[in-house]
Amino acid sequence: MGTVLSLNRGRTGVHHEVLVGEVCKRQKITSNSFEASERLIPSLPDEISIQILARVPKVHYLGMKLISQNWKSTITSPELYKCRKELGITEEWLYILTKTSDDKFRWYALDPISRIWQKLPPMPISTRDEESRKGLGIGDTIRAWLGRKDLSTSALCGSAVGAVDGCLYVLGGFTKTSSVNSVWQFDPIMNRWSEINPMMTNRAYCKTGVLNNKLYVVGGVSRCRGGLFPLQSAEVFDPNTGMWSNLPNMPFSKAQMPTFLLADMLKPIATGMTSYKGKLYVPQSLYCWPFSVDVGGEVYDPESNSWVEMPAGMGEGWPARQASNKLSVNLDGIMYALDLSSSSLESRSVRIKMYDQESDAWKVVGDDVPVSDYDVSEGDSPYLLAGFIGRLHLIVKDANHGVTVMQTNPKGYENQNSDDVWKVIASRVDDSEELVSCQMLDI
Repeated sequence: MGTVLSLNRGRTGVHHEVLVGEVCKRQKITSNSFEASERLIPSLPDEISIQILARVPKVHYLGMKLISQNWKSTITSPELYKCRKELGITEEWLYILTKTSDDKFRWYALDPISRIWQKLPPMPISTRDEESRKGLGIGDTIRAWLGRKDLSTSALCGSAVGAVDGCLYVLGGFTKTSSVNSVWQFDPIMNRWSEINPMMTNRAYCKTGVLNNKLYVVGGVSRCRGGLFPLQSAEVFDPNTGMWSNLPNMPFSKAQMPTFLLADMLKPIATGMTSYKGKLYVPQSLYCWPFSVDVGGEVYDPESNSWVEMPAGMGEGWPARQASNKLSVNLDGIMYALDLSSSSLESRSVRIKMYDQESDAWKVVGDDVPVSDYDVSEGDSPYLLAGFIGRLHLIVKDANHGVTVMQTNPKGYENQNSDDVWKVIASRVDDSEELVSCQMLDI
């Protein structure tokens, strides 16, 4: 299986006088000896060695690349990962983006099986000056929207994050002067970032989703001379061609304001996106800082290339992390969402809900998740939700700014105590101040 991988290495040797008749014999011996030394594993054909390496957990690949240049070339070759896919031994890893107390953004990867963390190389995003590195929460963005705050940020601030075809994508965001359409791709095989074809529209705080191995981007805001304005546009990226294509605009049919005054105050915006049963579901809200009003949502059908109104119960009852970001995941064909239900004026409790299509309603899966309450006044939620390896995962920021990953099987959640169902699978001591986003890659 596969092509024999090898690299030509420079060699040094000692010169000896040899008889003319011995030249061919010596060349044959030297050639065979050099060919054997070039093999990944001595005495084995490289195609067999690749099948052996393909069975090694990916968490060990970083160290294996240090063995030799030949091993490094093999570990970063498409041939090895093609072999892994053919053998059915791909792995699902969790990737988490955090922001530190000094406004630096960091990516971490977690192998949920070995429970080992790996730090990703930093994104090569240039900034105009140190002030432009300051990141903003959605509350700051809305205040800027209403003219109450200067928007001086790096391109990473307001960027959307997505994952498709085994790669991470960071899309759009704000620079100091405007929104951008840049797209950065992280290839876990090569362990490096590269800039690819930009989006067709400059946008920040847009939402992403994956359907049919394509990356969809909807909504967000853009900046013009008059300030920030919401976007109804949508587009799709095909990783096979590397090209972007426009989609029909979101109608925002339930977000149309009857009077000019309300239209000037309340801004419609997409607050999330999840793929579900072959379609993309986009919940929407109206904002006027610090207030928000849920207005249902819309559904994109790729077969008809059109938008329709979201079922009323789904849109109006979609649990929200906060007004800006309704966190939800599709796990084994079931949609789950993070629900922060108010338990008092100062704090909230955390629950997991699932959407029941038959009754068009969200239902609590189990009791409260065993995590500490947080102060609503902090603005940013210390939780992220992910679904992979057949489990729900809750990423939590603790009181010491560390990151903890909790796991549960939602199918067995309902009949058990939440303290027994949720278990910590990994934690990391870090100076992270904020959880920004998380994605899953199947590698």
